Amino acid sequence: MLRLKNLGSGSAGNATLVEAKEGIHTTRLLIDCGLRLRDLETRLNQAGTSSQEIDAIFITHEHVDHIGCAQSLLKRKQVPIWMSQGCWMAIHTPQWNSFSPWFHRARDGETINIKDLQLTPFTVPHDAREPLQLQCNNGDRRLGLVTDLGHVTQHVVESLQACHCLMLETNHDPELLANSTYPQFLKNRISGDWGHLSNNKSADLLKRISHKQLTHVIAAHLSERNNSPDLARQCLSSVLGCEAQDIYVASPELGTPWFTV
Repeated sequence: MLRLKNLGSGSAGNATLVEAKEGIHTTRLLIDCGLRLRDLETRLNQAGTSSQEIDAIFITHEHVDHIGCAQSLLKRKQVPIWMSQGCWMAIHTPQWNSFSPWFHRARDGETINIKDLQLTPFTVPHDAREPLQLQCNNGDRRLGLVTDLGHVTQHVVESLQACHCLMLETNHDPELLANSTYPQFLKNRISGDWGHLSNNKSADLLKRISHKQLTHVIAAHLSERNNSPDLARQCLSSVLGCEAQDIYVASPELGTPWFTV
């Protein structure tokens, strides 16, 4: 069985738990740890586990809402931590030296085996050093996670084919962003090719990867000021031909319930 639970999604912090169960064995992967350590532990406990049961960590990129409490978490339990070489170089300060033995380099398109989980990272266009997003599978079912990208490349489309569950960035509504009080440089950064996906761009991506066996779509990384859950749901549900309430929106405080893929 393959399942995921987002623990929090948005500019305040991001973390997602993925589990693969095979018989009595469970493999647990934490994707990003952008929450405060106390909050992360609380949400892991609410998910029925703890940091002591995490088998590996995958960091998508070095922005603080994704790297967050990684050092503090590794002090509690030293587990393999995967990220790109660019991400490691971006964060590597003297404080990280003690964690170097646990660092593993993730590369675009190269499969990572973590017990009963297989991860395939893929590059995305975002204003980070070497950002990666993920496709995860247990040999039977497949899920895709893609947030923090400014535009959709053919490589992104190909990397997300045949997913049964998808967590997809719907960061902003272009009109709300244009009319917001954000300074112009920040509006340009968010809406640019190296920023974040709008609802419409997310819907366009979904059109290109949707298929009959895609059973769960989760809208993620919503801007609290420049988007709304209803707008994100409307865009994505129009592509799938489903009811708006069939699209689940990951919240900053609650994340999502468990989704079995």
